[in-house]
Amino acid sequence: MLQKIFYNYEIAIEAIQRNKLRALLTSLGIIFGVASVIAMLAIGTGAQQEILAQMELLGTNNVIIQPVMEQFEAELSSDSPSNGEQKKYSPGLNLQDLYSIKNVIPEIEYISPEIVFETTFIRSGRIRTGKVVGVTEDYFQINNFEIQNGSSFTAQQVENSASVCIIGSDVRAKFFAGDDPIGQQIKVGNIWLTVVGVLERKELSTESIESLGIRNYNLDIFSPASTILLRFKNRGLITKDDLDLTAGSGMRVFMFGGGDEEEQVDENYHQLDKLIVTVSDTRYSAPIADVLSRMLTRRHNGVVDFEIIVPEQLLQQEQRTKRIFNIVLSSIASISLIVGGIGIMNIMLASVVERYREIGVRMAVGAQKKDIELQFLTEALTISITGGILGIILGIGFGIAIEYTADIKTIVTPMSIFISFGVATLIGITFGYFPAKRAAQQDPVHALRHE
Repeated sequence: MLQKIFYNYEIAIEAIQRNKLRALLTSLGIIFGVASVIAMLAIGTGAQQEILAQMELLGTNNVIIQPVMEQFEAELSSDSPSNGEQKKYSPGLNLQDLYSIKNVIPEIEYISPEIVFETTFIRSGRIRTGKVVGVTEDYFQINNFEIQNGSSFTAQQVENSASVCIIGSDVRAKFFAGDDPIGQQIKVGNIWLTVVGVLERKELSTESIESLGIRNYNLDIFSPASTILLRFKNRGLITKDDLDLTAGSGMRVFMFGGGDEEEQVDENYHQLDKLIVTVSDTRYSAPIADVLSRMLTRRHNGVVDFEIIVPEQLLQQEQRTKRIFNIVLSSIASISLIVGGIGIMNIMLASVVERYREIGVRMAVGAQKKDIELQFLTEALTISITGGILGIILGIGFGIAIEYTADIKTIVTPMSIFISFGVATLIGITFGYFPAKRAAQQDPVHALRHE
C-alpha cells in the first residue's frame, strides 16, 4: 500500500510540474486561507496574553475602592445659590474604613491603602520628581512584588511611623548606582527616609500603564502609610482653615466670586487615594463589592464619594469582546480555505477531462478503479498540502509583520499551525474526492477513444 502511495505521489508531482502556473494559482486560496487563519489566531493569542498580563497587574482577586468627589445637582434660586440645602458631611475614604472592612468581612485575605504624593527625590547632588506612596506590608503581597534586596516593613516600623522606605528598581539605578542602598538615606520632599528594601523590577508596557491607569512602580518610593500621614500630609484632618472655608456647608470648598453666582471648587478631603482589597476567592469578588458599597455608604453618611472597581469583571468583558472579534476574523479567513477547496475541485475536474486518454491507458493495462481514484486524490492532496506549508510560512511572516508595523502583540502557537494545516488537508481530501471518483468511474473504452 505504501508503495502505491509513493507511486501515485510521483505521478501527482509530474502532473503538477507540467502545469506549474495552474497549480500555483489553484493553491493560492489555500495559501492565503492558512496564512490568514494563523495570523488571526496569533493576534487572538497575543490579545489573550495581554489580558492575562493585565489581570496579573490588577490582581484577579482584587477589589479596588477609589475616592471621587461627590456629584450633585440642584436648581439655582435667586434667594440662595444652594437653595438652602445643607450638604451632608463625609469623612472621605480613610484608614478607619480599612480597619472596619478588615474586621467585618471574613473573606478578605489582604487589604492595603495607597496614599500618593508627587514630590522630589534628592541624593548626592541628584534630584528628580517622583511619587512617594504610603502603603502597608500587605501591599506587596497584593501586587505580587518581590523584595530583591533588604526586607519589607516591620510591625514596629509601621506602628512607630518610622522614616523608612522601599525603593523601586529604577530609583535604585538612578540614585544608588553601584552602591548598596540598604541602610542609606534618600531625601523625599523635606523628609530623609532610610532605605530598608529594593523591589525587584516589574516589567510594564506603556500600553498597560495607559490602558489600566496604573503607575510605573519601578519609579516609586514606598513608605508605611502611618509615616506618610504623620510626616507628609494627612488630608483627613480638619483644620481651622477647613472650617472657615466650609462656612457651614458640611463640605470643604473654596468659594470664589460674589453676588448671586458663586463658583465652588472641591478640595480633596480623602485621606486615602486608593484602597485595595484582595478576597480569598474570585467568586466572592462581586458579592463583597456590593457589601463594601453599602458599608461605605453608611460610614460616609449616605454620601457616595467613592467608586468600587472589580478588575476581573472588566477584564472578562474585554476578553469576551476580543474572543468574539477573533472568531469573526477567523471565520472570514476560513472562507479563503473554502474558496481554495472549490478551486482545487474545479481544476481537478478539468484535469480529469484533459486526461481521459491517460485514465483509459492505465485501466487498460490493469489499473483498478481504486488506483485511479487514489491517483487523483493524491494529486489534490499534494496541491493542498503544499499550499498549506506555504501558507504556514506566510502566516508566520504576517504575524511578525503585524507585530512590528501595527504594534499589536502576536503569538504563533503550534496548535494554530496544526489546526490550519489540518483544515488545509481536510479541504484537499473533501474537494479532491469528487473529481477522483469521477475519474475512476470512466469507461476505459470511451476514455481511450477520447481526443
